[in-house]
Amino acid sequence: GLFPVGRPGRRVRLLLLAVRGGRCHKWDCIVVVVVVSLYLQGLVLGVYEKEKEDDSVCFTEAASSFDGSLSGKLRELLSISGPPLKKGKSRIFYGLHEDFPSVVVVGLGKNSPGFCSKENWYNCKENIRAAVSVGCRALQDLEVPLVEVDPCGDPQAAAEGAVLGLFEYDEFKKKKTFAVKTQLHGSSDTTAWERGVLYGEGQNLARRLMEAPANHVTPAFFADTIEQKLAPFSDKVIIHKRPKSWIEEQQMGAFLSVSKGSEEPPVFLEIHYNGNAESSQPPLVLVGKGITFDSGGISLKPSSGMEAMRADMGGAATVCSSIVTAAALKLPVNIIGLAPLCENMPSGKANKPGDVVKAKNGKTIQVDNTDAEGRLILADALCYAHTFNPKAIVNAATLTGAMDVALGSAATGVFTNSDWLWKQLFKASIVTGDRVWRMPLFQHYTKQVTDSQLADLNNIGKYSRSGGPCTAAAFLGEFVTAPHWAHLDMAGVMSNKDEIPYLRKGMSGRPTRTLVEFAAGLCTEP
Repeated sequence: GLFPVGRPGRRVRLLLLAVRGGRCHKWDCIVVVVVVSLYLQGLVLGVYEKEKEDDSVCFTEAASSFDGSLSGKLRELLSISGPPLKKGKSRIFYGLHEDFPSVVVVGLGKNSPGFCSKENWYNCKENIRAAVSVGCRALQDLEVPLVEVDPCGDPQAAAEGAVLGLFEYDEFKKKKTFAVKTQLHGSSDTTAWERGVLYGEGQNLARRLMEAPANHVTPAFFADTIEQKLAPFSDKVIIHKRPKSWIEEQQMGAFLSVSKGSEEPPVFLEIHYNGNAESSQPPLVLVGKGITFDSGGISLKPSSGMEAMRADMGGAATVCSSIVTAAALKLPVNIIGLAPLCENMPSGKANKPGDVVKAKNGKTIQVDNTDAEGRLILADALCYAHTFNPKAIVNAATLTGAMDVALGSAATGVFTNSDWLWKQLFKASIVTGDRVWRMPLFQHYTKQVTDSQLADLNNIGKYSRSGGPCTAAAFLGEFVTAPHWAHLDMAGVMSNKDEIPYLRKGMSGRPTRTLVEFAAGLCTEP
């Protein structure tokens, strides 16, 4: 016989077998055998807020079609089961449909597809990401392994919400998060859905690298991981894992000075993605700060919160993950990724406050604070970036805690010498909802880092507590001659508590999707 048992969303077949004993053909016993778990699917559907109190339930196109197949049963149950669903809230219904034992209806807020100038994003896209993530997590809690997702009018945003919302880092836990596979429901626009999946997976790769413990993600491990992720695209990708000897040949004295305090050898990771080999356009160069653990060095950080400094390679993680995503998307653009990777540790060999080091371009730097090390390794990487005659240079770094004080987790701070580049980054952030905000690059700040007692530059500003993100950017600017350069200070968006509803607590992987969208936008540039 067949008996449906177990939790909602699954059905288990129990087969009763009669066993005959010996030659006498008598029935000796009955054995109950579990033959197979026949998993059924879950479904996430969207509903908009009513414009007026007396309006009827306003379903999405896919939800309306599903309700029609049930002769209005979903609409009826939604109306009598409680107040109208608010944005980001959900309600679960069981047993409505044979193929979908568990149906989650999620609130999408108002149906307003336009750009919101106050928030600098599309409300509808953010609402979809948040709502879909809520619905998918609800079904994940029910251990439903396959979930179909309503595109809610934007399959890419829906896919991003599903992929980002279900992610949780549990590599070193015995109890794993229940794995859920998602797929598109009620739409033929699989291209947009698959693009959203790749955007979400790209950000999740950055989250995984940033969240992992520093004794596992060493410079060498980081480089190997990115190499493995890019292996399927070897026809268009060249990877160089430059050793310490190469770094010395390049006279990257600032980078070497930071790395020498650690037993872990430094690696300079160089990635060439040739998405458009026939193009005469110069490449986009992305540079990411790759401090795989930042103790502060001799200028030791306080112990409270130091464990989060395993994610101080967030710039490298987002840059490299965005290139992996660009390759998966087959973007017709040429990108070079540079990631100086090392640890910043205290030892008898480490930088000491007051030391003077020489960067690749010959400028000397007085290191008054060894915890301002990110700008040192980026200085040499930026000098090297110019050798490729780039169309633009964009560097990303968890550079200053003061950036978190200034903007919090609302946006990544952008310092740039190019209005064109700013417009491209801003346009990309509007689409992804992972926002950026322009910060000043005044000479006012440059004067504070060029006034040094012992060297050409000081690695901290003259007035150390004032304008920290701005003086750090001004310092980097001393190693840039390219007309289109942007520095992204992502310290404020490094982690998520509960600010972004479709990201669980932990390292955020931001602004990976914005970098991908920015690169995609360059494909249409003349």
